[in-house]
Amino acid sequence: MSEENNHNNYHDNNFNLNEAPGYALLLQVRAASFDYAVVNDGRLLLYVQNTAIDELANPKYLKSLLSANYKKVVVGLPVSGLTLIPNSLYSDAHAAGYARFLDVGEDEKVLVQPLDSENKIIYKTSTGIISTVEKFGLQNAVYIAKGWIKAIADSYPTNDKLFLELGDQNVHFLHFLSGKLRFYNTFEFKNPDELLYFTALVCEELNLNNQDVNLFLSGNVSSGDAQMNRLKDFYPKVELNDLRVVELPDRVAPHKMLPLVALSLCESSEEL
Repeated sequence: MSEENNHNNYHDNNFNLNEAPGYALLLQVRAASFDYAVVNDGRLLLYVQNTAIDELANPKYLKSLLSANYKKVVVGLPVSGLTLIPNSLYSDAHAAGYARFLDVGEDEKVLVQPLDSENKIIYKTSTGIISTVEKFGLQNAVYIAKGWIKAIADSYPTNDKLFLELGDQNVHFLHFLSGKLRFYNTFEFKNPDELLYFTALVCEELNLNNQDVNLFLSGNVSSGDAQMNRLKDFYPKVELNDLRVVELPDRVAPHKMLPLVALSLCESSEEL
């Protein structure tokens, strides 16, 4: 929904597919498209946005890249519903009961994974997506925002910060209290007014004052676009999130890359 063209890519001249055993391949999958990146020793080598999902399912142009023997592969999976359960309350015996709250359809699969050191995430995604990515090893599949959440958690966020990750038609909200995850949720929105509405709703629930809260935006947003300007109408402290988890070239905006490259912080899933 950003007014800026979102079809960006980057290719480092030092990228060499023959050296894939030392690289990490990161895939951020959505229903109709995916983004991918290759990282080596904490440096971005390759980045492409908005590739048709058919190329992931049946690669033609990317066959060599997607089938290379990488040191590490991380696949971020999209969701159509989720819930968080603290580890202290979670039980494998009750996993099916938790899943019933998600209203799972016949064409959906439920996954249970650690979100952080204190919470499990239970979420559903389409069986079609699962079939598309299982060739990479389902143990390498994680919730799509897990890296973003971990990157922010590792940055020692203060209580006055609210983090927003904007997709094409959804927004993720993240808040920490005393360094621990306090709130995480996602909402679908269609325009800047709806984005503002959900931001106000979250701030009210968390008792965050408009004048004091700092909003940090990443994803499909640009400085001065309609979404950012609408938030600034009510929140004086709004800025792009410049957090970097890998070394980036000057032409690549950190806030655009954060959700994808932060997948490099994720390890193989413990549960599926």
